[in-house]
Amino acid sequence: LLSDRETVGSSNMEDDGSLKFHQQLLLISENLVTEEVAALKFLCTDLLHLRQLESVKSAVDIFKLLMAQRYLDAEDTFLLAELLYRIKCHSLLKKLGYTKEKVQECLHEKGRVSPYRQMLYELSENITNEMLKDIIFLLQSHLPKRRTLSALDLLILLEKQGLLTKDNVQILEEVFMKVSPDLLETINCYKKTKGEKFRVQEQLSANKLARQTVCACVFDTGTVSIQMISVLIFKKRRVISDSGEKKRNFTSKIADSSYSFFFSFLQNMTSYKMDGPHRGFCLVINNVNFNNSERQGSYKDAEQLERVFTWLGLDVRTYTDLKSGDIINLMQTWQRLQDHKDRNCFICCILSHGESGAIYGTDEKLVSIRMIMSQFTAKQCPQLAAKPKLFFIQACQGKNIQRPVYVEADARIPDLSSMQQSFSLCESIPEEADFLLGMATVDGYVSFRHIEQGTWYIQALCSKLQLLVPRGEDILSILTEVNEDVARRVNRSGTKKQMPQPAYTLRRKFIFPIPRDPPPS
Repeated sequence: LLSDRETVGSSNMEDDGSLKFHQQLLLISENLVTEEVAALKFLCTDLLHLRQLESVKSAVDIFKLLMAQRYLDAEDTFLLAELLYRIKCHSLLKKLGYTKEKVQECLHEKGRVSPYRQMLYELSENITNEMLKDIIFLLQSHLPKRRTLSALDLLILLEKQGLLTKDNVQILEEVFMKVSPDLLETINCYKKTKGEKFRVQEQLSANKLARQTVCACVFDTGTVSIQMISVLIFKKRRVISDSGEKKRNFTSKIADSSYSFFFSFLQNMTSYKMDGPHRGFCLVINNVNFNNSERQGSYKDAEQLERVFTWLGLDVRTYTDLKSGDIINLMQTWQRLQDHKDRNCFICCILSHGESGAIYGTDEKLVSIRMIMSQFTAKQCPQLAAKPKLFFIQACQGKNIQRPVYVEADARIPDLSSMQQSFSLCESIPEEADFLLGMATVDGYVSFRHIEQGTWYIQALCSKLQLLVPRGEDILSILTEVNEDVARRVNRSGTKKQMPQPAYTLRRKFIFPIPRDPPPS
């Protein structure tokens, strides 16, 4: 039994804990914009009654409903952490004591958002404004007139009318077949995971039986992960069901051409489409002349990038000495370009001085790398939706200044009287699919440039592209070789080293088609 004083003390501690918890929720709510609140509502649809959610005006309203249903309290905040993770508000997780990685670890056991709801939300995030107009036009007989709808509003309406359920997504399949066939992949993944995690689908002919493909889709980690697993039958040419039971025997001989067909088919299924008539555009921004310095050797990098990416089939455009405002304007101009629609990919290379998560214009003002890349998200640039977008940044990511005779740090001397806000590399890449960011160095460190031969990173990148693209290597394998190359290099005194850092949200392998011409150098 507790004394009166102990009881009062315990009560005060509980009150303090409750107050702190509610303050955390209020702070999180204040950091969520209208679209994010709408996303939270949508993800809670399977947990809370629609009538309750219809009255929600803010995130605090959602938190109250979750607490009333005992989904959320001071001792167990994981559901809220999961919701913030799924709407990509990763910076708010630390207010609950979580990290992005910690949430990912716990999702399999503690996740409450259903694969069905995840699938719908994933689709909504990839529906551009133009797609939404087309979808509304196709479904106009099912929708109220004269009402502005978001993608989430549209999905909720279809559910209310019974046209869309966890067991029936046919209406979405029909619409996306016409509007955006690429998004059918997300729906197909959901359908395959609904009944069983792995499934071998029988084909009609013996040849097809010899080259089965299993699609393993994992929704419970928060991102759709698709692995194409080839099932080749050699000995008795038997097809085995998931339970291990022999399903069918056949003795027809499989021709060698069947195997070559299979591997070609498999590569097409697991790689980005790169066989169009136009490969894509490659921008090269080469900032050489600053107020108090010149990036000697940078012209060598720009020339090499132009030769290599032209050899790889891209239409290269080079821009020299751009101020910060010019860089932003250039990105916005290329964002609006309609010609992306007929291209397979987009590549941008920036050679400049830099700080953490940002690069300098020649006016010595910082431009956020995230801001540059975000110009090309699916919503900002629908012509590049579901297409790979690669960014290579040659710039320092720290303030350590090294100036040997022949090798110098690729950073300007900072003006302490006008120090700008620093940016974190981990927040530079947009939190949506199909991006790759190749950085010359890890966050906080300098990168090096030879005043005659160019930078270590760009020269290694161009060298490995010429060596490994003809071998059919994908871009991530190539960048691993670039890391190895740069890591082996040292300056003349043997005291300065460098390590590049790639970050990516690619969903498939990115493989350049092998050029017919020999490498340029």
